[in-house]
Amino acid sequence: MNQGKPGPPGDEPTVRPEPPEGDFELPRPAARAAAPDEGDYELERPQPPAPALPAHGTAPAAAGPGAPDEGTAPLPTAADGADGTVAPGPGTAARTPAGAAADTSGTDEHPAGPAAARGGVSDAQGGPASEKAGAGAGPAEGQVRPLHDPDPYSTPPYGEPGPWAPAPPVQHPGNTPAHGVPGAAPPPVMDAAPPPVMDATPPVPAPAHPDPAAAAPAADPWGRYDPWAAAAAATPLQQAEPVLMGREQRRGHTRRTLVAGALLLALVSGGVGGIVGAHLERNGGIGTVELPQAARNDAGRDPGSVAGIAAQALPSVVTLHVSGGGAAGTGTGFVLDERGHILTNDHVVQPAGDNGDITVTFHSGDTAEATVVGRDSGYDLAVVKVKGVRGLAPLPLGNSDNARVGDPVVAIGAPFDLAGTVTSGIISARERPITAGGEKGDGSDVSYVDALQTDAPINPGNSGGPLLDTEGRVIGINSAIRSADGSDDPDGGGRAGSIGLGFAIPINQGKRVAEELINTGKATHPVIGVTLDMEYGGDGARVAAEGSDGGPPVTTGGPGARAGIRAGDVITEVDGRRVHSGEELIVKTRAHRPGDRLELTVERDGKERKVSLVLGSSGGG
Repeated sequence: MNQGKPGPPGDEPTVRPEPPEGDFELPRPAARAAAPDEGDYELERPQPPAPALPAHGTAPAAAGPGAPDEGTAPLPTAADGADGTVAPGPGTAARTPAGAAADTSGTDEHPAGPAAARGGVSDAQGGPASEKAGAGAGPAEGQVRPLHDPDPYSTPPYGEPGPWAPAPPVQHPGNTPAHGVPGAAPPPVMDAAPPPVMDATPPVPAPAHPDPAAAAPAADPWGRYDPWAAAAAATPLQQAEPVLMGREQRRGHTRRTLVAGALLLALVSGGVGGIVGAHLERNGGIGTVELPQAARNDAGRDPGSVAGIAAQALPSVVTLHVSGGGAAGTGTGFVLDERGHILTNDHVVQPAGDNGDITVTFHSGDTAEATVVGRDSGYDLAVVKVKGVRGLAPLPLGNSDNARVGDPVVAIGAPFDLAGTVTSGIISARERPITAGGEKGDGSDVSYVDALQTDAPINPGNSGGPLLDTEGRVIGINSAIRSADGSDDPDGGGRAGSIGLGFAIPINQGKRVAEELINTGKATHPVIGVTLDMEYGGDGARVAAEGSDGGPPVTTGGPGARAGIRAGDVITEVDGRRVHSGEELIVKTRAHRPGDRLELTVERDGKERKVSLVLGSSGGG
């Protein structure tokens, strides 16, 4: 490259003549044309880079005995062409094609140009080569430099490149060293050494101990051809430099690594978990099974809760097993005092009669024999007593008049002989008139109760048990249930079980009757002194036309007679509350004590009037 400076004379670009119209023939390299024979020829080896030459007029140092210098070329001989080319010797081809020229500057200011690339003499030898080249040393003035350099090897069938495409490079094989011995490329074979070139560069001394392999004569390249050795020699291996990643790339790489690690960990964990789960499912776990459980806490409960009420009342509730006269039954009772009196229903102890057996079982499991103190079928109440038992805890009694609809209640009993059963509910109604019994047919065993209705489950075996309020006090005695067949029978009647309609005798009435039974062995009933027509279907209670024993329907000198009541009168109200039947009038009357005053509304001949009377007393049965 001349870097914009004019070249020496004769270095002008060469202008190739335009090919004529029609057929034409590509020109051959001059060296090819100069070949003496168009038949067989030998390929030229690739020319290695020319080494530094000694100063002009000095002979090159020999590499060894009989071996040419590896870094020098033989001097030109007379056989060389006059145009600057070297005549081919045996086994060689022409080195420089015809018309090729070298740079004649011979200085560093003009480095090797296209002429050197085309196989001419190197830049260091440019001076003398140019002198030898003569007119062909460079392109003529006005000519255009070719676009492509000619093929230095003159390899058929391409030869020198044409005006349209560059000639492809040709890879020539090299010598393959023996296995395990480091070899070197054979030295180039030249016909003659080029003429010495004057140069200020001092000669390069030859090595004292040359490489025997390099000094050895070149062997035949086709005798031991190795296609891979040439490629390896032509292209040496290089070590790849590490790729440096930026901060964002490293961060992305780290994030991808973490995500991949997390996914792998999840897959491994899932697999391990599945295997462990399958093992546990098939084998029922590993080792001894110990289930989790809450710690034990204080057994105490709020006294107003169901549990607190039950804990307080259960020691005072007993179960009665009664047998006699070919019958047997189970009921419930509760302790009234420390002397051993127990209150229960009359229909519970009825199977025992006068000579039956009654066994009382306490909540602790202890049992004791009991005897009947008194009983009254009209109130369906009875009192029994146990002997030889100490430490009894009586239940406190409440006031049934304080009960209101909706108040919570707790029932305790032995339904179907299941002792100590606790149920809960509310007060469903108050002053519910019910009648129970009547199996004798004469009505002497019918009980009339102005009852408390509850939805606490009551079943056969609950009869005689306590109905407790939230303070644990007795407000009623469980006596009857409404069974599925519609009857109000003590102890369940048809034994269909609870349907949520239970009835209890108010404790106010039970207290008075129990006291009378304990003190006198029998209970008194408050009476008006009239006989009622139980077949009357109208609204109210009508006085019968005659008495039950053939006497007058209104007892002479009785409370009714003194109030002016007559046969055929209809009593419609008691203390301002409507009555709809004779049974309801009896229930309302027995809800009072003898000597209590009643206000009655009496209808006669379509007219109503109010009367007041004081209740009398009659012996119970």
